[in-house]
Amino acid sequence: MNTKPFTSGPGENAVLITRVADRQWHALDDDLVVGCGHAEHRPDGRLFVSIDAWHDATFDRLAEAMLAELPAPLYTLVDEADVELTAGWRRAGFTIRRREWEYAVPTDPQVTGLEAVLPPEGVTIVPAGRADEGLLRAVDRAIRAEVEASVGWHSMPAEVIRRLADDTVVDPSKYAVAAAADRYLGLIRVVTVIRPRIGLVAVRAGEQRRGIARALLAHALGTLHRSGFTTAWTEVQESNRAASALFEGIGARPASSNLELVR
Repeated sequence: MNTKPFTSGPGENAVLITRVADRQWHALDDDLVVGCGHAEHRPDGRLFVSIDAWHDATFDRLAEAMLAELPAPLYTLVDEADVELTAGWRRAGFTIRRREWEYAVPTDPQVTGLEAVLPPEGVTIVPAGRADEGLLRAVDRAIRAEVEASVGWHSMPAEVIRRLADDTVVDPSKYAVAAAADRYLGLIRVVTVIRPRIGLVAVRAGEQRRGIARALLAHALGTLHRSGFTTAWTEVQESNRAASALFEGIGARPASSNLELVR
């Protein structure tokens, strides 16, 4: 642990920045913690940073100390509505890499228009928790390879990240799948902690435009509706027009936006 403080600013009450643990920093003003910074490697290996500070000057001093010790590139995520936080990262040399829209998605099939939607002939929907794990991981790898070969996996929502073990399936029980006789054609992941979130809906490239994604959504949203949830949430990268059209076509509306910044 680094016990030597990083001092910035004149006067008796200069804020002291010290690294208190591995990739953790505190800003101290007369022994009072007035800000903290944190850096964490995401499962895909990228290093994300965050700062929580009472004042802009403290934010800047924490950023200065952290950036002096951390290797580039560095990433951070901010709510676009938080203008002050975004400005702080811009002062630290970060630039906008991409924007994600958070959508509020209705679950009522009479609102979404999905009540009569069925999967195409020869395709069945396997509910969450019942998918074959081997076939699930196989379709995950296949879809990921197709995305990498086209728009790139970086275009996926930040929450849907490739793990260092070359896998994006963390908890197989959260996935419902569209199944053919011998393989899976698509998948949808829904996680409910405080509120239900659709983390991913994806279909094999050769099986798209058959209504499989709509069938997966009809199943997942219908299940949530029967469980008493009126709204689900999802994130879509701004450049992903197809995903935006899919969700807006069932009545989803943008609720907020997040920015991923990089330095």
